[in-house]
Amino acid sequence: MFMAKPKATRYGAEAIEAIRAAAVLLSEALAAVKPHVRPGVNTLELDQIVDEYITSRGGHPAFKGYTPSFSDAGAYPFATCISVNEAVVHGLPKAEIILKEGDVVSVDAGVELNGYFADSAYTFAVGPLKPEVQRLLDVTRQSLERGVAAAIHGNRVGDIGYAVQSYIQPHGYGIVRDMVGHGLGKTIHEPPEVPNYGKRGNGIRLEEGMVLAIEPMINMGRANIQKTNDGWTVVTTDRKPSAHYEHTVVVRKGKPEVLTTFSLIEN
Repeated sequence: MFMAKPKATRYGAEAIEAIRAAAVLLSEALAAVKPHVRPGVNTLELDQIVDEYITSRGGHPAFKGYTPSFSDAGAYPFATCISVNEAVVHGLPKAEIILKEGDVVSVDAGVELNGYFADSAYTFAVGPLKPEVQRLLDVTRQSLERGVAAAIHGNRVGDIGYAVQSYIQPHGYGIVRDMVGHGLGKTIHEPPEVPNYGKRGNGIRLEEGMVLAIEPMINMGRANIQKTNDGWTVVTTDRKPSAHYEHTVVVRKGKPEVLTTFSLIEN
């Protein structure tokens, strides 16, 4: 007997406006980190900036206290996942992880506001980067845009994955396959899973009103990853740098609607 896969939710206008409000708060919280991403700052300090920003404006850090299905380490204790250099995702903020020039730092966070959720991530540079590392960030950022552009009514999940994969592969980078994007809205993780690889025309059909977290996780070297002894942090097995960018996106007809923004960081 085969179990039916849970169906993705299609959200109406009122719910999407509530998700948008959470996304705006989250985008502002990530932007608040930017001035503090500098040598000598530790990642726990960055987490506290995001936590305080969100809570002071009536939101709740969605990761804090959340127990994901993929973890056997219990509830997550922080507002953010902060992953430095070879850490791909789920890095624990720590006072002993002190940033130095040339590091890359992915800050991933979620917001719950009035019962609705948004999710976003941005990879920051700590000062000037080696050209090959800056290229990794640029290409990963651009692959997110390709994936987002495919999130339109009538396409399938595989079209998003194909858009990311087909852009990344010519650059020779590793596409993380064990971690994927996802739906969200009334909870932080909902169906469907949104891989960063795939075939055009495969997977569930995208329908207007679905809300997706699209999040390429791209490694400079091989795609292989492993979890560290802290039970959370996922790193590249070859210890080469990784980059991670994420938007909360509404599936629409003709053109997707991106609810989170990087403009506050990049302007």
